[in-house]
This record gives sequence, C-alpha cells and structure tokens, in this order.
Amino acid sequence: MIGRLRGQIVDRGVDGTVVLDVAGVGYEVSVPLGALGRLPTPPEAVTLHVHTHVREDAIALFGFATPEDRAAFRTLMTVSSIGPKLALAVLSHLDARGLADAVARQDPSRFKGIPGVGKKIADRLVLELRDKLGFVTAGSSSGSVGAPIAMPIPIPSGPLGQVASALVSMGFKPGEAERAVAAITPGADGKSVDVLLREALSSLG
Repeated sequence: MIGRLRGQIVDRGVDGTVVLDVAGVGYEVSVPLGALGRLPTPPEAVTLHVHTHVREDAIALFGFATPEDRAAFRTLMTVSSIGPKLALAVLSHLDARGLADAVARQDPSRFKGIPGVGKKIADRLVLELRDKLGFVTAGSSSGSVGAPIAMPIPIPSGPLGQVASALVSMGFKPGEAERAVAAITPGADGKSVDVLLREALSSLG
C-alpha cells in the first residue's frame, strides 16, 4: 500500500487528477478539487498523504495535503452509501476541520451544493459522523475550500468567464486565473469550456 508520495506535479486534470513525478515514476493521484490550485508547481516538490483504494478491477490513489484530510476521507467512507468519489467531493468543499465543524454543529446545510449529496445523505453524514472526527485538531477551518473567491476585477463573460470561475473554485488565486484566461484568449473562439479549461491549466504549469 502507498501511504505517502513526494515529488513534482507534472500534469493537472480538470477533474482534480494530478500526475506526481516521483524519481521518474508518474503516479496518477486524485486530490480534492478545491485544493488543486494550491499545490506547488515544479520545481517545488509536494508531499501528498495517500489513501490506496483497491478494487477487483483497479487500484486508485487519493492524495491529501494533511494526514487529517486523509483520515477524514477514510472516515467518510464508513458512512453508508459514501464511496471514494463522493468522499472526495465532500472534501473538495470542506476540509477536515470544516467537516468536523459542520458535524459538531449538526448543520447539514453545510453540504449544500456538493454534487451527489442531497438532503438525505447530508442528514446521514451529520448523524453517522458524530463522535468519529475526534482526530481533527482544534483551530480555524478554511470552511468551503472549494467555494469560489470573489474576483477583484471584472471577468470575461461566456466560456472564458466560466473558465476563470472554475480556476478560482479549484483554489487558484484570482490573479492566476486572470493570467491564464489572458493566455488562452487569442485562440479561444469556437472552443468548448472543457478544452479551454485544460489549456488554462496547461498555461499555469
């Protein structure tokens, strides 16, 4: 089992998947989408705390910035109907501390807007996670780590505006989103948002 990886990110996907180069070997790791833009770029190295998920037909790696986030991921999967993809979606919106705070306050509304999490699952999370998140240390939470941050300047409308907003929701700074959009604008006509987003990510290294 792989528990930790340290290397350089050489590729980032729009779905939160990164390729981490470790001594010449590229590991494909899924990370919380809201943390994607905050991961260091080459030549700076990044350390990911990894959960190795083994199925009959595949082995998948899920990476987190802190051991707490990885432990929260594993705890989420103890809740009925919560698999790795849905657990990762929750942690794309709330980090470990934000999750612990939502559960402590018994506030299912904090899970609103997470893809795949409706009212029934949100209620189940606050109920079944009670007393299971004691490993989370006290301190201020980043809250909705995947929530968009207000842009300081007007952003373009249409597909380019959607790309800028998506980059911010991934954790990139507004200035970084602005530069990426500016870099892809000359050849943007006729391209879909998905293609433009991939080009913007590529321009960010």
